[in-house]
Amino acid sequence: MNKQLWTAGFEGERILKVLVIPDVHLKPWMFDRAEEILGVNVAERAVCLMDLADDWGCEDDLDLYDETFDRAVAFQKLFPDTLWCYGNHDLSYVWQRYETGFSEAAIMTVNRRLTELRQTLPHSSQMAYIHRIDNVLFMHGGLTEDFVLRNVPDNARGDIDSTVLRLNCLGRGEMWQEDSPVWFRPQENIEAMHREDEFMQVVGHTPVQRIERDRNVISCDVFSTWPTGEPYGNEEFLLIDTETRDFIGVK
Repeated sequence: MNKQLWTAGFEGERILKVLVIPDVHLKPWMFDRAEEILGVNVAERAVCLMDLADDWGCEDDLDLYDETFDRAVAFQKLFPDTLWCYGNHDLSYVWQRYETGFSEAAIMTVNRRLTELRQTLPHSSQMAYIHRIDNVLFMHGGLTEDFVLRNVPDNARGDIDSTVLRLNCLGRGEMWQEDSPVWFRPQENIEAMHREDEFMQVVGHTPVQRIERDRNVISCDVFSTWPTGEPYGNEEFLLIDTETRDFIGVK
């Protein structure tokens, strides 16, 4: 029996097991490993939390920027139902907002390649700030109750799909804020998360050493590195059942 998957206006068959590709930061080999995992049928769909651009000391390595986007585009073509969640290091180029690791030399490259990646999507809504699959919200940072109260009208807050759709229509003014779903760090703050008794959130953005759950938030940015290039986390991919919210780490 086919049921529906709802995410930012994209409809399709309901997916139970999702492989999460966390912050990439110029590591094209992450897509190789994700492809291998999907190839043995332990997951049915991928969600990428992006931050495709930027890493320690790589500001002038435009070949690495291109290689990373080449691999992302190839992955999208191979797995066309992949969902993508904008990260701050992607939007910094779109919106010309400087931050740590921002590469002046890569501005044109990142914007051109992001456009190319978007053009490979069967549905434009597959790249957004937030995606919902069943009982799980996927995004780069984290969604607080206060952010929703400030940015979603009363008549849209009762329905999670209306809420997500409203949030995905916001622009730079709202999203380039410390408490936006692109920037918020629930690992370091105790603010109430949106509808935390009903929905799990899967986030990246803040490096952690292992996949961990705190309240309704699963943090999975375990591929980030120290400035020396040494791994910070254990480099496992999150595999989550979006109905039961059971999850494991896989390599």
